Amino acid sequence: MTKQTLSFQAEVAQLLHLVTHSLYSNKEIFLRELISNASDACDKLRFEAINNSGLYENDPELKVKVTFDKDAKTLTITDNGIGMSAQEAIDHLGTIAKSGTKDFVSKLSGDQKADSQLIGQFGVGFYSGFIVADKITVESRRAGMKETEGVRWVSGGAGDFEVEAITRPARGTSVILHLREDAMDYASAWKVKGIINKYSDHISLPIQMEKEEWKDGELINPSDENGGRQPGGMVKTGEWETVNKASAIWTRPKKDIAQEQYDDFYKQISHDFEAPLAHTHNRVEGSTEYTQLLYIPGKAPMDLWNREKKGGLKLYVKRVFIMDDAEALLPTYLRFVKGVVDSADLPLNVSRELLQESRDVKAIRDGCTKRVLSMLEDLANHDKLPEAAAPSADGATGATTAGVTDVLSAEDKAEAEKNAGKYTKFYSEFGAVLKEGLGEDFANKERLCKLLRFASTSSDSASVGFADYKARMKEGQEAIYYITADTLAAAKNSPQLEVFKKKGIEVLLMTDRVDEWALNFVQDFDGTPLQSVAKGAVDLGTLQDEAEKKAAEEAAETFKPLLAKLKEALKDKAEDVRVTTRLVDSPACLVVKDDGMSTQLARMLKQAGQAAPEVKPVLEVNAEHPLVKKLDGSVHFNDLAHILFDQALLAEGGMPADPAAYVKRVNALLV
Repeated sequence: MTKQTLSFQAEVAQLLHLVTHSLYSNKEIFLRELISNASDACDKLRFEAINNSGLYENDPELKVKVTFDKDAKTLTITDNGIGMSAQEAIDHLGTIAKSGTKDFVSKLSGDQKADSQLIGQFGVGFYSGFIVADKITVESRRAGMKETEGVRWVSGGAGDFEVEAITRPARGTSVILHLREDAMDYASAWKVKGIINKYSDHISLPIQMEKEEWKDGELINPSDENGGRQPGGMVKTGEWETVNKASAIWTRPKKDIAQEQYDDFYKQISHDFEAPLAHTHNRVEGSTEYTQLLYIPGKAPMDLWNREKKGGLKLYVKRVFIMDDAEALLPTYLRFVKGVVDSADLPLNVSRELLQESRDVKAIRDGCTKRVLSMLEDLANHDKLPEAAAPSADGATGATTAGVTDVLSAEDKAEAEKNAGKYTKFYSEFGAVLKEGLGEDFANKERLCKLLRFASTSSDSASVGFADYKARMKEGQEAIYYITADTLAAAKNSPQLEVFKKKGIEVLLMTDRVDEWALNFVQDFDGTPLQSVAKGAVDLGTLQDEAEKKAAEEAAETFKPLLAKLKEALKDKAEDVRVTTRLVDSPACLVVKDDGMSTQLARMLKQAGQAAPEVKPVLEVNAEHPLVKKLDGSVHFNDLAHILFDQALLAEGGMPADPAAYVKRVNALLV
């Protein structure tokens, strides 16, 4: 192949511009990314060599080498992994073929202080080398190809790159960074070792650097021993040393691993700069043997809702890397969990198809799911600071609301303060995803229900669980009441809540888009039925006194002729019209039958481009409202009836089928 110049894909060119001009908040991430890529290349070779041992080419010891040359102003990362052919170099280094890249680039051009935290999340870590380099040279040869079939790729990070054929005896890849003047501190052993120890210590391959030793300066003038000596310095010895621990963290005993090491490993595999909220590290023995190291992140990745994004855990078999995103090891609703599973039972040549069918994988999946739910339950149980115990007047211990006091031991207090608020943070990031499990994981539905949190008419924050709600239900209350809406404001101000507010009955406010769908799979909690306040007729049982029931019955009888006229006027819009028992201040509201699809869910399905049945709601009118009373005998009856319906639709977040007609009717009445 002769030397040729090619242009970058448009998105790569845009990304490179941002990298070279914006990412200065944490320069050192470039080395973490390049070493991670080198490690991945070695893992890929190990995997392909399972079926073709000749790929090792008499060099079975996989490793990564890092060298620098101050005179040449270069820093080089070399691996003896799978390597690249010429076409692979063009495809992999000139094009970003990952899903979600446009979203990545748009995020990258936003908050510049957070930009560097995003590098690596979309497989674009290689380009971070341009943070410190004004030119990058890549020399590579794919394992199994001839020495003369090597390739050199060169780019200055502008709009194009050069590719040419070279002779390369060694398989693998060398990434040569030509350092900028302001990045020359990366051409020093102490700086590079520090970064490797910080970010790459847990990579299971040896990362090697040349040893250095101090050498005194030579005498220029032997007769002047003090003043005629050249300055001394560090000199490379030609020997190589491993500068990382080079052992997989999950294979080491828990007692030998510090929390900081667990956190560093999480940051390495997740490309996250924040520590995780929690982790679990276990060796499971029995019919299926495996080791799991699982993490719950503190922040949702920006591609959490990207359907094309592959999620899952890193899968190893007997410490041999198999695949990056083993989706079969956790249910989809736990796709935010990061970590590693190392199995002793799966075959080395396992594929994604085999994972779906394997009995061992099902056991691993169930075990990992239970571990994650246990972690979440532990976070939820310790989310709030415990109430301190204080002595009462008779010397007994009574609860106070003063918070944690010296009654707790120093260790217990520190532990309580460390965990307080963690579940609230988790739920704000991942609560909507967790709800998907209600329809996906029936075996753990009860555990998931206990983990759910909602806002309510008593609390604007999503802090009320079903158990909390049940504990403060009014005497005689027979159901857990809830309402779904697009926003918290719409839920709080819904007309359907009026009678509940009047009676002091708490209602859960559900505002996630997934709520409507998820609640189809939950009929009750701990024996208490769930009831939407927007479905069916309101029956408050003993909470509604006899006088109120009698007044409602009399109003329904008195209003029969008017209801019949309304039903006829709105026959194309409403399935039925009836006197309400739920409104206090509003003239009307819309509800659906107990077993009917809610109007909100129907709207959501249509917005998503899915087929949805035509929902005809029931119009409930407040017989005591002046506007409803004005209907009887009005010459504008038909217009008022339609306005009443459309206003009820607007109040619940809907939109009139004919907005122009609605405006015309309102204007006519105003005039």
